[in-house]
Amino acid sequence: MSEKILPVDLRDVRVHLVGIKGTGMTALAELLHARGACITGSDTAEKFYTDAILDKRGISYTEGFAAENVPSRASVVVFSPAYDPAVHPEISEAVRRAIPTLSYTEALGEFSADRFSCGIAGVHGKTTTAAMLGSVVNSAELDGAVLVGSGVPVFGGGSVLICGDSFFAAETCEYRRHFLSFHPSIVVVTNVEADHLDYYRDYADVRDAFVEYAERLPSGGRLIACEDDAGARDVLARVASSRQDIRIIRYGFSASGPYRIANEALVDGAWSFTLGDDRDPYTLRVPGRHNLLNAAAAVAAAEEIVTAVCPASRPGFARDVRAGLAAYTGTRRRSEVIGCVDGITILDDYGHHPTEIAATLGGIKEFYAPKRLIVDFMAHTYTRTARMLAQFAEAFSAADVVVLHKIYASARETFTGSISGRDLADAVRPNVPRLEYFEEPLDAAEFVCRLLEPGDVFVTMGAGDNWRLGRAVLERLTCGQAGKSGGTA
Repeated sequence: MSEKILPVDLRDVRVHLVGIKGTGMTALAELLHARGACITGSDTAEKFYTDAILDKRGISYTEGFAAENVPSRASVVVFSPAYDPAVHPEISEAVRRAIPTLSYTEALGEFSADRFSCGIAGVHGKTTTAAMLGSVVNSAELDGAVLVGSGVPVFGGGSVLICGDSFFAAETCEYRRHFLSFHPSIVVVTNVEADHLDYYRDYADVRDAFVEYAERLPSGGRLIACEDDAGARDVLARVASSRQDIRIIRYGFSASGPYRIANEALVDGAWSFTLGDDRDPYTLRVPGRHNLLNAAAAVAAAEEIVTAVCPASRPGFARDVRAGLAAYTGTRRRSEVIGCVDGITILDDYGHHPTEIAATLGGIKEFYAPKRLIVDFMAHTYTRTARMLAQFAEAFSAADVVVLHKIYASARETFTGSISGRDLADAVRPNVPRLEYFEEPLDAAEFVCRLLEPGDVFVTMGAGDNWRLGRAVLERLTCGQAGKSGGTA
């Protein structure tokens, strides 16, 4: 895009957001509103947790889509990537009236171009890493803002933390190369592997997108990458060979230097670990050894931001970083504790790729040491399920009982009949002690309630709508509707 549409000074700029209830769109609305923009929006009538955030901020929106929703004096229309601009009535109306339009990622990119920005990327881990960074920013009271693709308790349940305007950090997405709209001074790469294969050809195509993103760094920029991930190392090596003008920072269990993770141990229900030669331990209260990697990335990003734009925050900063990580309790749909009843813990997690499923379940098993781990999973997209069927088959080995459903369809692909939820069940069944199949998630509620016993952990996983099952199970158990627990794996 040759000329920017969003001005640096947003006071009195009128921005209309199409699909304003989406997690990212709501965060963008909050961000622009805090900078003085006049925000309106539209979305479906369905209720989301973001309704309360918008209401709290006094941001008005219309439920339902229509051309007349676009304000007469709108300066720009920003639309969610969930909608096709060629056919959506409000986007079409904006074009007809010559009102400039931006996609969500383009708007985020324009915002990032006006300030020192940190883009956090990776096939897995970017949400958690960005949220951990936000927790550190909050604890240290740094003069900046952080945007995350999930609700974060330490952000007051919202998806954006606004503490100032000296820097901007955001989760940036690789799908359809959306992150190439972002203007980073720092890029964090948590991991790289094949995914989104309805768009990318293969692993090499995904890797090349990350390389292109990292190469957007200006001279003197920083590339922070996970030394333990083969894909991240691949990206790092390719960028380092052509960009001697940027700083390379490595983190992980196998890294050398200040962000090498060591001395990790579970102590009193929390992780304790050290970084580099510093013997003063960090504390992290979320499950999964992989989250130590995310924490190390967040610390590295925070220290680079402080060095670049907030040097006055240096005194006591190490203490603030530790406090920020210790205060971090997760985000919505990332090993989120939905509730505990009768000694049963119910979690919800967005994991939908075989690698993150295996890592998350292994982490939950280690962290909670449950009597049994019972997993309800709903696959997302036919393409991913078909292309990664062999990996999915091996991903649930930590579970004692697995419950599967139909595949959650995506608007971006068409069902061909070549893969189904039952095909996934057939692939997984030989590798787990017990597997049950219910076409619809809520059809499994009675089975799960009767199966669960004190000491069990039940987790709903996936990018579909089976999260509703966890809420239904919790409600039944809380209300005593399930009857006496029974069944064994």
